[in-house]
Amino acid sequence: MSLRSICVFCGASRGANPVYEQAATELGRTLAANGIRLIYGGGAVGLMGVVADATMAAGGEVVGIIPQSLKDAEVGHTGLTRLEVVDGMHARKARMAELADAFIALPGGLGTLEELFEVWTWGQLGYHPKPLGLLDINHFYSKLSHFLDHLVEEGFVRPQHRQMLQRSDQPQALIQLLDAWQPPAHSRWAKTAPR
Repeated sequence: MSLRSICVFCGASRGANPVYEQAATELGRTLAANGIRLIYGGGAVGLMGVVADATMAAGGEVVGIIPQSLKDAEVGHTGLTRLEVVDGMHARKARMAELADAFIALPGGLGTLEELFEVWTWGQLGYHPKPLGLLDINHFYSKLSHFLDHLVEEGFVRPQHRQMLQRSDQPQALIQLLDAWQPPAHSRWAKTAPR
């Protein structure tokens, strides 16, 4: 497997269904079993803490990136391989993207979606060639996936850019999809229309 590190975006909440916590635990164990380092937002609460704890408990390596202003509010995790404290949210996202070979979104809220869409946009524009995936536990991302297909149908997203986002409800299967993914060829974005 060529992936050495995966950035996981996920909620600072555990969600309303215990299945999300179970999925975060399974993902952490799967990352460790594959020798893949977890890169994440550095918090000890919610699914963030669950995936970090599970990875560490399974013998994996975990690097957390957290802004100084959120370190106390999100209860920065003190049991990681490394916790980096940065100046702000932009620095946090840039550093996570720098360290990661791929990205996975677990269930989460606005911050999770914002992080996913930003890094996806960077890939769409050719700023990085890294794969992205949704761990679609309990059909959490099904409605979003239908809406993304709608964006393609309406001519706002190219099919090759829609296909950049892989999706599975199994951590190992998703990691394999990300590992096998090949980036699309990029033309100069400003010269062509989406279709």
